[in-house]
Amino acid sequence: MPRDVREIGLSVKRLQHRHHRTANERLAPLGISLVQWDALRHLHENPEASLHDLAQLTFQTDQSFGTLATRMIDRELIERRPGPGRAIRHRLTAKGEALRVEAGEILEGVLIESFAPLDAEELQTLGDLLARLVSDRH
Repeated sequence: MPRDVREIGLSVKRLQHRHHRTANERLAPLGISLVQWDALRHLHENPEASLHDLAQLTFQTDQSFGTLATRMIDRELIERRPGPGRAIRHRLTAKGEALRVEAGEILEGVLIESFAPLDAEELQTLGDLLARLVSDRH
């Protein structure tokens, strides 16, 4: 068990790394990465979002997300649309939506496996603690 804050922080980072690595391995047959799925997920939850908004939601710079969006447009997973003024909006295509759903099922399996050692009460406690740590009130 972690004994100090550094060990706890490292454990969180190791778990995140394991999730990313496993997710990318399982998503590879679909031709998508975790970062791409995350972009699809956020577009689903935020239709017509701007590039800047999507970059923030996915923890990327505007430039990085712009590059990612261009690749996803080329694959016909998302499309750009004119927005108010000079704004450019993004949204999912039918192909992107289908891939989001399929990849989401894979990712749910990764998370279920990862948290399987915890019983329902422990998982709820972990979720509550993490929510408290990442809340805006903290």
